[in-house]
Amino acid sequence: MAVLVTGAAGFIGSHVARALVDRGDEVVGIDNLNDYYDPRLKQARINELERRFGNRFRFERVDFSDVDALAKLEASDTIVHLGAQAGVRYSVDHPEAYVRSNLVGHCNMLEMARHQGVRHFVYASSSSVYGGNKSLPFRVEDRVDHPLSLYAATKKADELMSEAYANLYRIPSTGLRFFTVYGPWGRPDMAMWTFTQALFAGEPLPLYNGGDMRRDFTYIDDIVHGVVACIDSPPEDDGSPKAGGSSAPHAIYNIGNSRSEDLMRVISLL
Repeated sequence: MAVLVTGAAGFIGSHVARALVDRGDEVVGIDNLNDYYDPRLKQARINELERRFGNRFRFERVDFSDVDALAKLEASDTIVHLGAQAGVRYSVDHPEAYVRSNLVGHCNMLEMARHQGVRHFVYASSSSVYGGNKSLPFRVEDRVDHPLSLYAATKKADELMSEAYANLYRIPSTGLRFFTVYGPWGRPDMAMWTFTQALFAGEPLPLYNGGDMRRDFTYIDDIVHGVVACIDSPPEDDGSPKAGGSSAPHAIYNIGNSRSEDLMRVISLL
């Protein structure tokens, strides 16, 4: 199967690309290698994929918000759209980056899926869409109408655009709401990395609310297993209700640890 993976230089994208090539898929990975965090880490992930797989993995430096650049790519059977402008706090000062990547870019990928007639369009949403929801555990059927950040709003918009395309063009689509992910090759702006870095440096930990919070930490291998399982199970266009409530071929799933962990316990383990 020919698979296009966006965000292939990212934390989750690089691991998913590796799993797909490992099982025999033909993978093209794209990424714009932006400087939201150190591009050298992103390039190192790509270098590792190329070292491990040679020409079985092909990387193209492409910004998926650039529709002309996307048009030059070969057609794929499946699109796994994991690229995005990440970060909740960063969106406060850089809203234009989120509109360009998460809104324009997502629409571009949907258009690519439509014109190529892909077997399945799988995309990354986020647990941030739940906002201030107090009902635990979070369910995909919960209302998510009150985002607490622009990042969350763009991810909810991605779900709505995907629902519209599934209705209009019957594109089998699956959105995945990831919860806090950790593991090898992780992002330096994520909690596990920043806490560990502070501990090694003997510096105070950057805690909010005195550390009195719970998070659903999810190991990267579990995330990858969930993504690959979803890739292989496109929603049927049979009119039946899908996860998330759609009767179109569009499903939404939570991909997480299934339970939240006390943050101070996590820190004590580190």
